[in-house]
Amino acid sequence: MSDTETRPSTIVDRNLALELVRVTEAAALAASSWVGKGDKNAADGAAVEAMRHAFDSVAIHGTVVIGEGEMDEAPMLYIGEKVGLYAKTGGGMLADIAVDPLEGTTLTAKGGPNAMAVVALAARGGFLHAPDVYMDKIAIGPGYPEGTIDIDRSPAENLAALAKAKGVSVGELTVCVLDRDRHKDIIRACRQAGARLNLIPDGDVYGVVACAQPETGIDMYLGWGGAPEGVLAAAALRCIGGQMQGRLIFEEEAQIVRAKEMGIDDPNKVYTMSDMASGEVMFAATGVTSGPMLRGVRLVPGGAITHSIVMRSKTGTVRYVEGRHNFKLKPV
Repeated sequence: MSDTETRPSTIVDRNLALELVRVTEAAALAASSWVGKGDKNAADGAAVEAMRHAFDSVAIHGTVVIGEGEMDEAPMLYIGEKVGLYAKTGGGMLADIAVDPLEGTTLTAKGGPNAMAVVALAARGGFLHAPDVYMDKIAIGPGYPEGTIDIDRSPAENLAALAKAKGVSVGELTVCVLDRDRHKDIIRACRQAGARLNLIPDGDVYGVVACAQPETGIDMYLGWGGAPEGVLAAAALRCIGGQMQGRLIFEEEAQIVRAKEMGIDDPNKVYTMSDMASGEVMFAATGVTSGPMLRGVRLVPGGAITHSIVMRSKTGTVRYVEGRHNFKLKPV
C-alpha cells in the first residue's frame, strides 16, 4: 500500500501508547549515562540514536514532522525521515511523529532537574509543521472556561482572569517562565501583578505540561520558547486537558520564507492547542533527571529504573509507568 492510498485516520491500537513509552525509555536510559558529565552534545547524540533504533519495532509507518532538524543537519530523526516497523515495507498506520529525544541537554550535562525524552504521535496531518523559530506561548491547565487566557492580553490581565476562574487571588498563582533576558518584561509584569514565579533554566515542554499537573504547583506558562517544543507541549495538553495559544516569532525574512515553504501562510497567526495538535494524539515522556513531574533514571545493581508518563487524547487517560530494566537480559 502506498502513502497515497487511504488508511484509517484514527489510532486504533491502545497498546501503541505503551510502545511509545519503550521509545522514550530507550532515549532516557542512553542519555542518563551522560548526566552531570558536562557534555550536552554527547548526551543528545546518545538519546537520538537510541530513540531512532527503538522506533524500528513500533508498528507504524511514521514520518518525523518535528525532529532534530533538516536532513543535512541531523543524521537521525530529521524532518521527513520515515520511521517505524513499516517504514520500508509499507502497510501499518500512517502517522506523524514529533520528537525531542532529550529535552534539556544542558540540564542533563549539568545534572539539573526536569530533563526528559519526549515523543508525540498523531494520525497523518495531525501536527503543525512548525519551523525552528521561537514561539510566544501561554498555557494553563484544565478546568477553566474556554477563553480564560488570551495571548494578546497583558500578563496582568491573564493572571487576573485565571485567578477569577480559579477563585483565588493573583498572589496565590505561580507562573513558569524560562529564565532568559528576553523575558525580563514578562517577569517584571508578573511580579508587579503579585504572582509567584518559577524560573526554569531550560525545558519549556515541561513548563507547559506542568500547568496540567497539580503536583508541580504551576498555574500558567508564559514566554518565548522553541516552536517545535510548542507543538510537543500542545500534544500533551490535548491529552491531559488545558488551554494553550502560540504565535511564531520571526527574527529575519529568511525565516518567514522558510515557514511559507512549510505551509504557514500567515506569519502573525495565533495558533490554538488544536491548531498545533489535532485529531487523536498520544504523548509519552520518560524522565532523565528528576523533577516534580517525573523521576529521573535511577541506577540499581545490574540495571536501572525509569519513570514515564503516557497519555491518550481519545480517552483522556494518563498513566505513570515505572520500568525496571535488567541490563544482563537487555543491554542499553
